[in-house]
Amino acid sequence: MPSFVRVRPAMLIDSVWRIALRLGFRFARAWWHLRRPRHEGALVAIYVGRALLLVKSSYRAEWNFPGGSVRPGETPDSAAQREMEEEIGLSSHTLLPAGSACGIWDGRRDRVHFFELHLDCIPELRLDNREIVAAHLASPEELHGIALTGAVTAYLGRDLRC
Repeated sequence: MPSFVRVRPAMLIDSVWRIALRLGFRFARAWWHLRRPRHEGALVAIYVGRALLLVKSSYRAEWNFPGGSVRPGETPDSAAQREMEEEIGLSSHTLLPAGSACGIWDGRRDRVHFFELHLDCIPELRLDNREIVAAHLASPEELHGIALTGAVTAYLGRDLRC
């Protein structure tokens, strides 16, 4: 399956942002390991046929689904829509609820709400080249050889319970 690296040309400010995000994430993970805070997130599994769209953050080694934190007062589906727009430029799509999973990931006690989006073809993606630096459409067979986040692994294993 092809990788989709559709980002605007890199600028110095993008490199500064990536360094700040990488350092900030390391410090946050250390803090989370000490404090074990509760966290709520929302991720979107985007299917194009049988393949899944994965995104690569500038600050983590594993591939993930588009998504992120649920803000106070925000519903999980609103968070999923907002994060999908921010990270890859997709908006106004109907997301299907696909369950939740709980676990300790990155040192946090996490509850992640999953949503699915089924597309016939891959749309034009807009990656910001700061937080999200790459996207990849992975076949089901290929998923076993890719380093994935704990939440994505839970979704793929259908360990959707809290």
